[in-house]
Amino acid sequence: MTNIQRYLNHAKINVVFKQSKDDFVVTEEPLYEFSKEGEHLIIKFRKKELTTWDAVSIFANHFGCKHRDIGYAGLKDKNAMTIQSISVHKKYEDKLRSFNHEKIKILETTYHNNKIKIGHLKGNKFFIRLKRVSPVDARIIEQVLAQIAAFGIPNYFGFQRFGIEGDNYKKGEAIINGTLKEKDRKLRQMFINSYQSYLFNNWLSKRIEISKLIESFEPKEIYEKLNLPLDLVKQMKSQEHPFKIMHGDLMSHYPFGKIFYVEDIQSEASKFYAKDRVPTGLLCGKKIKKAQGEALSIEEDFTKEVVQEDGARRFAWIFPSDIESNYKEDKNWMELSFYLPKGSYATELIAELIH
Repeated sequence: MTNIQRYLNHAKINVVFKQSKDDFVVTEEPLYEFSKEGEHLIIKFRKKELTTWDAVSIFANHFGCKHRDIGYAGLKDKNAMTIQSISVHKKYEDKLRSFNHEKIKILETTYHNNKIKIGHLKGNKFFIRLKRVSPVDARIIEQVLAQIAAFGIPNYFGFQRFGIEGDNYKKGEAIINGTLKEKDRKLRQMFINSYQSYLFNNWLSKRIEISKLIESFEPKEIYEKLNLPLDLVKQMKSQEHPFKIMHGDLMSHYPFGKIFYVEDIQSEASKFYAKDRVPTGLLCGKKIKKAQGEALSIEEDFTKEVVQEDGARRFAWIFPSDIESNYKEDKNWMELSFYLPKGSYATELIAELIH
């Protein structure tokens, strides 16, 4: 069995992972350095057992301002210890001196010329503690981490995207089909975004299934079942990376850059293997490029006409970096730290790790 096949098919690991302030720590990495001058006060803080919205509400109530006056780059989990920054007009700086909350600690402040906006972050650093890890499981985790460092992971949306019951996407589909109306603009957008995410995850699962079949069988044995040209399957079979590139895929330079169509499969597959670029998947909506050729024939099965929201392309694959692990055998704990680009989910790395 090759390293790639081992990576794709390793057995489930029975460990305990619980999202809590002690075992799950997230630190936001800003998109840029703050200028240290300007009319916006930047507040870096640590919170626990609060969503970002909860924290924004607490700050807004203390300052006596509106929620929309406070800028933030991303939404962070409630069931974690998280470190992030918000911005507010510096006229509230004096009021900050009297701020006190048992679940929020101010770490530092500075200034910037502009308000922080959604998406203004590079990514997030994570610390995660796995428990009830046997020495055997610890060795398997180390091996899989090495494979993740080499090949990356699928960029699935995490369960958080789909609500407590996991069915927000159904409401989004009903809104798109016109069978459900939601007056609250933010809720409507959340439900539609959940449905976009659901379609993306299903498309990604299909492409991974195709990639696994191509890894496991000879092209002549499988190309008709996949409804793909034999020459294409041969080219995909020869690629080193476990996720196979196809004609018509839309690639993106990684971790930032323009989106473009695949022209030379082997060249793009080599650059993908080298972590220079990644394939992208569709988030249905307006004003967005779609795949072409064979890639489009698969993408179309997971495409829905969404006129309520702009579409987007999302990385199908990501490359976690700065991966470190520390096994504490006396406690049966495995402590992990790693960095992920924005929009990616640490819980999906853990899911990939322990199956």
